[in-house]
Amino acid sequence: MTKTLYVGNLPWSASDTTLLEAFKPYGDIISSRIITDRETGRSRGFGFVEVEDNDAEKIIEAMNGSQIDGRQIVVNEAKPKQAQY
Repeated sequence: MTKTLYVGNLPWSASDTTLLEAFKPYGDIISSRIITDRETGRSRGFGFVEVEDNDAEKIIEAMNGSQIDGRQIVVNEAKPKQAQY
């Protein structure tokens, strides 16, 4: 099984590769993605990292509050997407 982690307060310069490289030392990373604005293509300042279930807590503990390019990031388990009515 896998878990998806939310990563917030990312620098605008962060890429999918930046996330992958930052998280890789702490566990098995399945995928990473930065969320971008549909119109401009610029980063929205947050992203998601998909990890192995058994590595999730260890990765959250290690990465929450750490820094990427001088910004203190927030890492926690992603909440399921809610339906919009």
